[in-house]
Amino acid sequence: MTVLVVAEHRRGELRDPSFEALTAGRELADATDGELHVGVVGGDVERYAERLNREGVDAVHTVARGEEFNHDVTTQAITQLVEAVEPTVLLAPDTVNGLDFLPAVAERLDLPLVTDVIDIEYDEGLTVTRELYEGKVETTLSIDAPRAAITVRPGSWPQAAGTGDAEVKAFDATVDESAVRSTVTGFQEIGGEVDVAEADVLVAVGRGIESEENLDIVRELADVLGATLAASRPVIDNGWLPADRQVGQSGKTVSPELYIAVGISGTAQHVSGVRAETFVAINDDPNAPIFDVADYGVVDDLFEVVPALTERLKRS
Repeated sequence: MTVLVVAEHRRGELRDPSFEALTAGRELADATDGELHVGVVGGDVERYAERLNREGVDAVHTVARGEEFNHDVTTQAITQLVEAVEPTVLLAPDTVNGLDFLPAVAERLDLPLVTDVIDIEYDEGLTVTRELYEGKVETTLSIDAPRAAITVRPGSWPQAAGTGDAEVKAFDATVDESAVRSTVTGFQEIGGEVDVAEADVLVAVGRGIESEENLDIVRELADVLGATLAASRPVIDNGWLPADRQVGQSGKTVSPELYIAVGISGTAQHVSGVRAETFVAINDDPNAPIFDVADYGVVDDLFEVVPALTERLKRS
């Protein structure tokens, strides 16, 4: 089996979900003693190829077309690359870009498409796992087709590491310029000053904080940890923090090394958006659902625990 992963970049940098997709692709290729190929379209493809040459990657295919992601260019280039490489499985991150071009490629090549996958296995056939009903149910699907296109949810696999010895190949895609109907002319920042999806450490606050004035004790903890402050939906709905800080199904999916949930009950809508290496919960309700997913839990009053934790960290 050959697996082809399409890497994502934005504003001159490869995105972390690309390296997570490499891990998913390598695991799938290993199940059949197959090969893992990577494709990257546009931008500084030579520099991207160096970074994508991780352990387990057999080949990197570069398409030097434009600087930023373009739906029409990427769709044409990846369609042709798939026809040349003939992968059994085509993978892309389940991101804005991945969900933009992969359905178009799947339609052109008549491939079944499965999105937002959290696990992939091959045992006499390809099966994938997805979540349904706001993360309350996992379902396993069997793909009865010789080839398939799949998007993988960010945070579901660790990032591929190490340095490989992949062959880097320039792929000369034939792009029909008359079919390129849009182009990126620039960027305008409309969010806040941080991106919670990029943070290594997050301190998230929920309705248990009770009022906007009380946010300062959580901010101080975040400052001591060098963490980014995030929130569950009730805090955002109350206008206590901007919308770009929201974590969860209706906010952003995050995969930090450390996630500290302060005063968050842990509804399925919230925890479905968290894929943390270490998950810590602070809540005074011992029956709060957040403790079902946390690695460590503190059942106590957050107004006592958080200041005490902050002071202890200051002394360490």
